Amino acid sequence: MKKRAIVKLALIQQSFKGNKKDTVDATTQYIQEAVQNNAQLIVLQELHTREYFCQTENICFFEYAQDFSDDIHYFSSLAQKYSVVLVCSLFEKRAAGLYHNTAVVFEGDGKIAGKYRKMHIPDDPRFYEKFYFTPGDLGFLPIQTSLGKLGVLVCWDQWYPEAARLMALRGAEILIYPTAIGWFNADSDDEKQRQLDAWVSVQRGHAVANCLPVVACNRVGFERDPSNATEGINFWGNSFAFGPQGELLGRLGTKEDILYIDICFQDSEYIHQTWPFLRDRRIDFYAGLTERYLD
Repeated sequence: MKKRAIVKLALIQQSFKGNKKDTVDATTQYIQEAVQNNAQLIVLQELHTREYFCQTENICFFEYAQDFSDDIHYFSSLAQKYSVVLVCSLFEKRAAGLYHNTAVVFEGDGKIAGKYRKMHIPDDPRFYEKFYFTPGDLGFLPIQTSLGKLGVLVCWDQWYPEAARLMALRGAEILIYPTAIGWFNADSDDEKQRQLDAWVSVQRGHAVANCLPVVACNRVGFERDPSNATEGINFWGNSFAFGPQGELLGRLGTKEDILYIDICFQDSEYIHQTWPFLRDRRIDFYAGLTERYLD
């Protein structure tokens, strides 16, 4: 019988500290804590070095992307120092006027294992990401690491079963979503609960449909809208992990914390054998999925 290899994963859920230095310092301390607790794979939330600046459209925020190379160097050094696989989410300047919301995965030796550029870009009140980010062009390609093949997606990608499926079809052993999502104060308590339940449920469905573990790492805390002193986003946290049958492996609340999960990627193989969803797909009838709408 094949030996089960356990990977200890840590999701770091934190708030913005008012400036980049204090925020990155806090992240570094959390990474150190996770390493002390034997984490091998550490996941950080979406755009974790700064505030979620997409609440407003302001060209001044493009300056943040000037730090991309420095951020690569810094988090590479942390991955190497602690010999961990580290999933980061950074603002990438690719060329003048061309920017991406980019996840970067570092190996334990500090080298870049791969990148993923966010594919689905939202444009909603206080989530004005189309102003800042060009849609990704790297496709839905898992990133090979020493621990396994990571299907890294980012936030808005969570709502698209096509993204999860394509990662699975290319051999991803886990789906990982760095995230920034939260509530508005004007929403009723019932509406807030519906939104949170929908967010969790759709990703749990990705786990079941693809027989893969799924994790999401979301930020917490209130971040003010720079254009409105009384409004902003209450990021709801609730970072979680589901197993390949949709079983809950762990979930945080709305405070800063680290979620530790033991995952065995080999478990998915057995689930695929007993629930052979990929075998039974009717690929000869799915051509319509590439259309915007079927009139």
